[in-house]
Amino acid sequence: MAETKREIERKYEATETPELPDLTRVPGVAAVLDRGVAELDAAYYDTADLRLAADSLTLRRRTGGEDAGWHLKFPVASGIRDEIRAPLADTLPEELARLLRSRVRDEDVVPVMRLRSSRQVHHLVGDGEELLAELSVDTVRAERLPEGPGTSWTEIEVELADDADPAVLDAVEKHLKKAGVRPSSSASKLARAIEETGGTPSAGEGGAGDDTAGGRVLAYVREQADAIVALDPAVRRDLPDSVHQLRVACRRMRSAFKTYRKVLDRTVTDPIGEELKWLAGELGVARDQEVLIARLNARIDELPDTLVLGPVRARLQAEAASHGEEARTKAIDALDSDRHLALLRTLDTLLADPPLRKAAAQDPEDVLADAVLKDYDRLARRVEHALALPAGHDRDLAMHEARKAAKRARYAAEAARPTLGKPAKRFAKRMKAVQSLLGDHQDSVVARDALRTLAIQAHAAGESAFTWGLLYGHEEAAAAARERELPEVWEKASAPKTRAALTH
Repeated sequence: MAETKREIERKYEATETPELPDLTRVPGVAAVLDRGVAELDAAYYDTADLRLAADSLTLRRRTGGEDAGWHLKFPVASGIRDEIRAPLADTLPEELARLLRSRVRDEDVVPVMRLRSSRQVHHLVGDGEELLAELSVDTVRAERLPEGPGTSWTEIEVELADDADPAVLDAVEKHLKKAGVRPSSSASKLARAIEETGGTPSAGEGGAGDDTAGGRVLAYVREQADAIVALDPAVRRDLPDSVHQLRVACRRMRSAFKTYRKVLDRTVTDPIGEELKWLAGELGVARDQEVLIARLNARIDELPDTLVLGPVRARLQAEAASHGEEARTKAIDALDSDRHLALLRTLDTLLADPPLRKAAAQDPEDVLADAVLKDYDRLARRVEHALALPAGHDRDLAMHEARKAAKRARYAAEAARPTLGKPAKRFAKRMKAVQSLLGDHQDSVVARDALRTLAIQAHAAGESAFTWGLLYGHEEAAAAARERELPEVWEKASAPKTRAALTH
């Protein structure tokens, strides 16, 4: 069974026989304990074109030391990585293989580097002998596989202990710098080994020049494609907000295909858009359920205890548990499917050989501004239509359609922001305000449907349905309030009516 450890560390250049300063002078460090030497032998795995290294991921099988086994590391921030550990085995554990699927696709991961390290370990402990950090001096010998060149070096690594104050690392670094020790220029041992043995990790290729409309749109599409690949393992790991962010990347790309149809040929992008819609939909079950339960819990929290009659929270919790696990299974099944892999391959093909139309070669300011304003006009028609309808089912549907148009206009402006600058930023902010209001209205529509179902279930079980009916009334009132607010919010969000307003 794999386990995850947050690794916070810093690396430093060192001579072959470095002399460490007296680190007991570091505030909080009472003693530096010599823990002896560990001999580590690790084979690092990657695709032949080093796709993992290109994304700063490392996969290794290591023997020796206290944590022998398979280790997969994902970058979190500078000096911070999540290390996922699996027991030592001859072949890559399936649990780790799935986390790599979006990047390696059908390619095999093979040994590309062998690193043998002689590690002198020191523990920095506090007054109560609690571990603050581990400092190691590593003599590293790297060999490119199979039968490639080799290199060697010595480095110092300082890793923060679990639950220790990160300020310890700053204090240790201050003393090391005074002793002439400098931070390493490489983010990891593998990165340094690849660089010094002539390795070149693969990188994405641009599809058009940056100074054309096609180049700007493709840069945005590539950003979303990269996000889809990177968020795949995050969803599998059930990281906070990962499902939402992956859905957003799918929606942004699909929206870009529609907005910038004069740049990219829709006969090619429309089928891709349908696949993005499918993936977002499969993921949406989990996300929508999460949003709904959070909304209903918040509504219950607002009620006085005297108005919460019956096992209301228990029923909602049971609803969340039953549908939540089902929704997560559905999302993972989608990521494991051949259809998802086919989508990723299609995106690779699109970016390598983009279906550019005539407008792709034109001035990006003109093309992108026209597209943004066209999406605004579409939104304006839908808002005006919704406002003209009487309250009820038809207005609810019209406001939902307006919400989708507001989201598309916002995404269009966000894609154009690198080209159009502050006017596009202001436009996107206004569209977000409209989207948020309409989104809250739609959440209320969905919540009322769920509350009606919960009330029926409670009544059938012999429970009081009073609280569910009360919450239904609150949601109805909230939706009516959003409808009253829409004209004012829409007036404030009035967009520029000319290209000049977006380009100057």
